[in-house]
Parts: sequence; C-alpha cells; structure tokens
Amino acid sequence: MPVSVAITALNGTKEKAVELSDIAFGATFNEPLVHQVVIAHQAGERCGTRAQKNRASVRGGSGKPWRQKGTGRARSGTIRSPIFRGGGRAFPASTRDFSHKVNRKMYRAAMRAILSELNRQSRLVLIDDLVVDPPKTRVLANFLAEIDAEKSLIVLAEMNSQVALSARNLQSVSVCTSREVNPLNLLLHEKVVMTSEAVKMIDRNLQDKQGESSRSVSES
Repeated sequence: MPVSVAITALNGTKEKAVELSDIAFGATFNEPLVHQVVIAHQAGERCGTRAQKNRASVRGGSGKPWRQKGTGRARSGTIRSPIFRGGGRAFPASTRDFSHKVNRKMYRAAMRAILSELNRQSRLVLIDDLVVDPPKTRVLANFLAEIDAEKSLIVLAEMNSQVALSARNLQSVSVCTSREVNPLNLLLHEKVVMTSEAVKMIDRNLQDKQGESSRSVSES
C-alpha cells in the first residue's frame, strides 16, 4: 500500500501529497541493524593512515654499539632498540583499514528503516523545489524557520550552488544530493527537507533488487 506524504508549501501549509512506496517509506524500524550500519559507516570514514617506525625501519644500527663483555654496561646489539634515543618504537602504530563489511541488502534495509521512521515521526519534510536566487543566507534561514526546520538536512535531486552558498553559514543546516544521502547524515539532523524530485529518486533506488552483491559501506 503506497505511503502518502504531503508537500509543504513556502508558507508552511500542507498542499498536495506524493505517493511513495511502502517498501522504502513504510518499513519497520530495526534498531540493531541501523546501529550496525551507522557504526560501519563511521568506521569507513576513518583514515587509518598514521604510522610509526619500528626497530627494523629506523636508520642505523648495523653493528653493536659496544662489545659484549668487559664494559660494565648492559649488553646491546643495536642502537635501533626502543630503549635508545632515535630508536624504533616498541609498539608502533601502523596503517590499517577500519572499514566494516556490510551487505548491500543490509545497507538498503537500514536506509528504508531510517526514512520510514523519519516519516512516522514527522521529521521528513517534502517541498516542491528550493530556489534561492540570488544566494542569500537570510532568505534560506527564513524559509526553514517557516517550515519549522531550522536544524535540517536539505536533500536535492542535483546539487544547486545557490542553495549550497546560502546554507554555508548556517551551522545546523547541511546540503547534499539524493546520491549522497547516508544513514549517518539522516540521523544527525532533527529534520530532513527533501525536494519532490529527490524523494522520488531515493524511492526508486531503494526498491527491492534481486542478486545484489555485497559491498563495503566505505564505498557508498
């Protein structure tokens, strides 16, 4: 059964409704799945590029610094030992991949659960289109205040530089396209403002597909 979501006009009143599939916007909320996908997405954003040198990587130390016996000092085989200044680290940090593997079906199911819950909580706001010409932060802020979405994620079908420039100085407002929507940015904002074209594109992309291959969330 299709899900009907009303479109909000510029003055904040509800107008015509958009029919969306219950697959993408009528799913039940699966909290463990959503938590797993969000954690995997955050892990995939970690760089993991820091690195330190161990005793095999530092320069020097081809011979013993002093003879084995007779000096009264502890025996030592190389100045690259961690106990010497300039030596290698005992337990160095190394480059690593933090990403978690999440199947595509799990990722899509989490997106459906989040969007459906946003719709049930009236945190999903649909608008016909968003035009800010010329780009003015005040104009965009006033519009978001009228629809009660001062802290929101604006989702567009295609990136609009005028909207992006208008939202650049609004600390609690982010702008992205329908291709860039992910579980994390949907949950980080109090409300999600989508254009009618963007929500239709997301609705089409979240339909069930057979033979979906697995992928890492870091690639999404």
